[in-house]
Amino acid sequence: MTMHRVARFADVPQDRGLEVDVEDSKIILLRVGDQLRAYQGQCPHAGAPLADGAMCNGRLTCPWHKAQFRIEDGGLCEPPALDSLKRYPLEVREGEVWIDSEPLPDAHTPPADDPQTFVIVGAGAAGTAAAAALREKGFGGRVLLLDHEAGAGYDRTVLSKFVIAGETAPQDVPALREEDFYREQRIERRHARVASLDAPNKTLHLADGQSLQYDAALLATGGIPKPLQLPGADLPQVFVLRSKAHAEQILNSARPGQRAVIIGDSFIAMESASALREYGLEVTVLARHEVPFAKQFGDTVGKAILARHVAHGVVYHTQGSAARIEGSDKVEAVLLDNGQRLPADLVLVGIGVTPATEPFADLPQEKDHSLRVDGGMRVTEGLWAAGDIATFALNGQPRRIEHWRLAQQQARIAAANMLGGDEHYLDVPFFWTWHFGKNYDYLGHAEHWDEVEFKGDPYHPPFIGLFGKKGVVVAAVACDEERAMAMLAERMKQPLPLDEAWRLVRG
Repeated sequence: MTMHRVARFADVPQDRGLEVDVEDSKIILLRVGDQLRAYQGQCPHAGAPLADGAMCNGRLTCPWHKAQFRIEDGGLCEPPALDSLKRYPLEVREGEVWIDSEPLPDAHTPPADDPQTFVIVGAGAAGTAAAAALREKGFGGRVLLLDHEAGAGYDRTVLSKFVIAGETAPQDVPALREEDFYREQRIERRHARVASLDAPNKTLHLADGQSLQYDAALLATGGIPKPLQLPGADLPQVFVLRSKAHAEQILNSARPGQRAVIIGDSFIAMESASALREYGLEVTVLARHEVPFAKQFGDTVGKAILARHVAHGVVYHTQGSAARIEGSDKVEAVLLDNGQRLPADLVLVGIGVTPATEPFADLPQEKDHSLRVDGGMRVTEGLWAAGDIATFALNGQPRRIEHWRLAQQQARIAAANMLGGDEHYLDVPFFWTWHFGKNYDYLGHAEHWDEVEFKGDPYHPPFIGLFGKKGVVVAAVACDEERAMAMLAERMKQPLPLDEAWRLVRG
């Protein structure tokens, strides 16, 4: 044991962490009553400095993507992190804090003492989170992870933000878990496509003719990009973006100076507009709405993000809809129904996704082809669903929400309930979106509000906006206000009056 003196006890604040360096490691000191704890200083998800996060209600919230950890022991509470914090031995001697340079050993894999087989269909955000949670919660049986993509699950959120901008190579997209994790945790990965499901007999039929029996199963197949149903949409330079393979196809085709037309003004469409413009293409967005994101962020923030795009050279076109893609063997233009012609060398379609539930046709489905789940993410006996394919109850209303972190949260809930638990979604939905070097955070799910107020200017971040309904916060949007949003991520789990929220934010 090698102990290092790092701080005085009195230096550690009551309301936030203190980052210290021990050899080559960044470590965060937290107060727990009259005691201290020492944990790894960077979030295990993406390396965010946890000292910039918020401490509230016994939890430490990551400033970037709102992963949460118990202050008492560093245990994982909420994704997108999939690991608890490493904890370091600590001593206080005469008011000075000493830390060992080696963390305490991690928990070991549960013993293989359970004859059950749990199958997870889909190895994206939700599926990988569920597999990790099953082992974390002590399941010792067989965990089988099926996915139609070869290789380990990866972080899809970087595709539209950084990969097609040329900032991250497709082969460098971070895996959700490293190969060592699957091996050490005895999680079997299989490249397979499910053809159908026999839920009463707990059997999955694979496209290669094999069948799999399960004791419990989680469906986490995600979404499929909606295709463009127009003449010319089958030309080789018409793309969607959902996978690394899609990103590679775009990068193999795109060249700086070319003209890209993006059809749609969804989050992935606008992020792709930012990315391709950064890559050096001339970008036109063929939009359905006068203001992007107004439904989620309100007019003010939507207009501010639009202004940011326009300032960087994006053309935002709202007159007319695509009628056909012109070209014989390659894309030449997008022809609109009003007769306008938008010259193009490539077209990217971002008009939403459809739940990937075709193999589950025998299950009751909603009009959008999603699967209705109960409060514990259960579809039927022995079967759960999470992520883009799940319609669940949020504040008493059925909702299907395509958020990365939410998919992981639902998967962790499903995993607990597959093991006999009775957990429900009690959190606040959160997502983030990236535009020309600025990250915008959103908390909540507000379809209506009767007041909105800002601290700062959305056109010139930092800013934070609170949306209220009958005096209670229903959503928050911000840029460069990470600690405030980390605090709200915890406080908004209970009804939060607007005046109290502003005291938190402005304090």
